[in-house]
Amino acid sequence: MNPAEKKVFSLLGIAMKSGNIASGEFSTEKAVKEHRAALVIVAADASDNTKKMFTNMCTYYKVPICFLGDKTGLGHAIGKEYRASMAVLDKGLADAIMTQLKMK
Repeated sequence: MNPAEKKVFSLLGIAMKSGNIASGEFSTEKAVKEHRAALVIVAADASDNTKKMFTNMCTYYKVPICFLGDKTGLGHAIGKEYRASMAVLDKGLADAIMTQLKMK
C-alpha cells in the first residue's frame, strides 16, 4: 500500500467516526440519489456489475468516483469486515481524499 492510500484509509476512518460515511451498496446508492454523496469509493476488486452501476450512477448525478484498494482493506478502514462501496458525505473530507489520490 502506498503512502497516499494509507492517508486515504485513515481519512476514511475519520469520516466514519464523524458519521460521514454511507457504506454498502444500498446506502451508497441512496446517498448518491439523495445528493448527499461528495465522493463514491468502490473497491478495485468489486464485481464488474457493481463498478458499472456506480460509474453510470455517478456520471448521471455528477458525483466523483474512484476505484481504490480491495473490499477487505476498505472495510477495515471503516471498522467493518469488508465493503465494496461507500460514499463520503462530507465535502471537506472528500476533497482531502481526492487531493491524496491526485483527482484534483
